[in-house]
Amino acid sequence: MDGVELFLLGRALMKIGEDALPEPPGGGRHPGSTRNTLIAASDISAHPGTTVGETAARTGLPQSQISAAVARLKEAGAVRTEPDPADRRRTLVRPAERPSARVAAVRAAGVDAALAAALGPEPDPALLAEVTEALDVLARHLLARNHRPAGDGASPGRGAPGRVSVE
Repeated sequence: MDGVELFLLGRALMKIGEDALPEPPGGGRHPGSTRNTLIAASDISAHPGTTVGETAARTGLPQSQISAAVARLKEAGAVRTEPDPADRRRTLVRPAERPSARVAAVRAAGVDAALAAALGPEPDPALLAEVTEALDVLARHLLARNHRPAGDGASPGRGAPGRVSVE
């Protein structure tokens, strides 16, 4: 595999992940893509007490897209906001202490149907199991240090307690 193939694989995996996420009830009120919302959620989880501007700087996304993502995450019960005690003009964003019902539903959504659809019509169950295991191995080695709380052994797509999820 070369860098281009790895990049294309990453894009394919993002699409499968997006397909695995349940649709928000009523389609949601706030503009912004699921991908941007996930990027914002991941950054906020890694940097609790951050601002929209700081998240935009770290992610490279425009501040307007981060603001829309934070609004979606707040509506879903995934984050909470509060005024910055040092500068009341700024708003701090933190992961919610307890997940809302919507966040719990997103975390509970499995990836099997989206993976099966990506593998083609009526994929062999052994192939689906092999791909799922390969994803578990990748997640264990590539995500463990950067995106999961210590001791979280949850499989990808099967919900990991303590992680920020989106609507």
